[in-house]
Amino acid sequence: MLHVITTDIFDRTLLDDLCRLTTITRRIARTPDGLRFLQQLLPVRRAMLYFTQPSTRTYLSMNNACHILGVRTSEIRNPDVSSEFKGETFEDSIRTFAAYVDLIIMRTPQPGYAARAADLMGDMNRRVPVINAGSGKDQHPTQALLDIYTLERNFQKTGGIEGKTIAMMGDLKRGRTVRSLCRLLRHYKDTRLVFIAAPGFEMEPDILACLDADKVSYEQSDRLEDFLPSVDAIYVTRMQTEHDTSGESARVDLSKYSIGAAQIEHMKKEAVILHPLPRGPEIHPEIDSDPRAVYWQQERNGLWIRVALIACILEASDQIISAQSKFL
Repeated sequence: MLHVITTDIFDRTLLDDLCRLTTITRRIARTPDGLRFLQQLLPVRRAMLYFTQPSTRTYLSMNNACHILGVRTSEIRNPDVSSEFKGETFEDSIRTFAAYVDLIIMRTPQPGYAARAADLMGDMNRRVPVINAGSGKDQHPTQALLDIYTLERNFQKTGGIEGKTIAMMGDLKRGRTVRSLCRLLRHYKDTRLVFIAAPGFEMEPDILACLDADKVSYEQSDRLEDFLPSVDAIYVTRMQTEHDTSGESARVDLSKYSIGAAQIEHMKKEAVILHPLPRGPEIHPEIDSDPRAVYWQQERNGLWIRVALIACILEASDQIISAQSKFL
């Protein structure tokens, strides 16, 4: 594995291996000796966090994932403090990063920039891996990985993700998290998807075509109440107001696409509620203490799946697997 730009590089075997490595890694990290072992794996490696789009969870989890493995980090979070402010091209900035670091993790508001960075590496003598931590409205592959891991952990007593009904609700048209997750869920047999969105914010045709090609069953609706009793998981997303062109988000009646105490009463006792965060009014804090609300667990899982991913990219995964018996 060199670059992680889209979810398309992951098949079922790789997903299972990555989830297994994540669990092993977090178990090793439970003890001080285990943490010290992890921090000594990659102390001579360096990573650049190039985050020119606002981020809390992805930035903090990527930064801390590097530190857990001993990787030193540099960052640019505002292009105004880089040579881009003086007119340097994006390509020249990437070439500069590649001269100093062993891994580039990037999040940009522009679609396709992570792919451009990865393509550029093919023309360079020093091919530095690139991780897409969110690129415009196209994909967010590491978010999809942590979502899969969260679902697997919560469904481990009921046969895993296969055969489950998973609803996705909110701004499906512009939400890169649900788009990326759909592409991974097609690897799980007999999974059924339900897309719940206000008119104008439905899942886009390219994702539906991808699901059709893999014969994944799905249904579309604008009525949450029709599906609450039957879903095994519901993935709630906020309205992507940053992509508005004429205030279209404000015209949506969010009360129809929200989860609170009244809605959760109709859900299965073993169902789970996910959210990529940050949240708005679509999830009421009154349900935070309900065991079905796993979005804070989901956030924590993001740290560990990214530790495992970076370990794979920088070729430290075998050392982690070999050492597990020493610390578990």
